[in-house]
Amino acid sequence: MSWLCYLLECADGTLYTGITNDLEKRLSAHNAGTGSKYTRSRLPVRLLYSEHHTDRASASRRETALKKLSRAAKLALIANAADRSWTS
Repeated sequence: MSWLCYLLECADGTLYTGITNDLEKRLSAHNAGTGSKYTRSRLPVRLLYSEHHTDRASASRRETALKKLSRAAKLALIANAADRSWTS
């Protein structure tokens, strides 16, 4: 089973980091107000970034690492990923 680590932008401009094994279902849950306590009051949310991991442990470690980054570092990661997708 493939896992993903993802970054969302909330309606108030804040960033949320999480993991899932079903991204579409998780995004729907977030936007329905049942995804997490944090995003519930900051709807709607939109996906900015995601990356695949082979297992839950790997995705959890990456989630922890991303949560430790500054907002600027997270935005740079998102911008870098967007730049790579245009050149691929």
